[in-house]
Amino acid sequence: MEYHKDRFEDYSLMVFEDEALVAVLPAHKTDYALYSHNGLTYGGLVLSPKVKLPNVLEILKTILKYLEDNSIETLELKPLPKIYESKFTGDLDYALFLVNAKLEKREAASVINLQKPFKIQSNRKEGVKKARAHQLEIKEEINFNRFWESILIPTLRTQFDVNPVHSLNEITTLANNFPQHIKQFNVYHDNTIIAGATIFETDVVAHTQYIASNEDRQAFGSLDFLFDYLINERYSDKSYFSFGTSNANNGKTLNKGLNYWKECFGARTVVHDTYSINTKNHKLITQSLL
Repeated sequence: MEYHKDRFEDYSLMVFEDEALVAVLPAHKTDYALYSHNGLTYGGLVLSPKVKLPNVLEILKTILKYLEDNSIETLELKPLPKIYESKFTGDLDYALFLVNAKLEKREAASVINLQKPFKIQSNRKEGVKKARAHQLEIKEEINFNRFWESILIPTLRTQFDVNPVHSLNEITTLANNFPQHIKQFNVYHDNTIIAGATIFETDVVAHTQYIASNEDRQAFGSLDFLFDYLINERYSDKSYFSFGTSNANNGKTLNKGLNYWKECFGARTVVHDTYSINTKNHKLITQSLL
């Protein structure tokens, strides 16, 4: 999160039990609220794999009480989406219920379970045929310049009047620091870049951070070609392939066309939630325990 330090006032927390680190909360502070870090695609409360439900309740209670004692009135928490969990658990979900957490934001991410049967629709396969007919080429590259400057930035400015969340310098720094987890795939026609995708990897998930192409994507089938390769070849050994979300307005607006394109590859919805918690509600956890 170092590259975000000029945008956020860091207020990350660590929780210890008998000098052992049991939880980490990447976070930043604004006035009287603490946010589960908005500079992260996902994050939330990171828990030791050894903790069990009573420990999780105590951890959340400790965090909320600490925040109240330091004049922070609200915690906005982004739980880790289920596909990223190293083991199955609903401990935090139960803890959020006990403290009357309010759902503030729900975004719809399109995800393929690669370990279960899924079907890619014929319209996406037609795109792949077009790409092969035009002899498109996919390259995995360590340099992000071409995609950022020739495809991503122009596309985002034209379609949405925004810039990428990560500048070219930031994504390059991140990739240099985590070369095994951040990958760039570009599509070329006659040695000219026409599309690309930036992938963030975990042990079980390949997550699409950025997708963009030039205006010829329908004629060439460039993105269909790229994602057919990523799903069926490059990341076929992962548990999940995530296209990311297709939302605006805190999840209340859905880009139907973009969501449809992702679902044509066999993706289905996994939600990314954000909850608001009154820090005084740490008392509710104590009251709930027999």
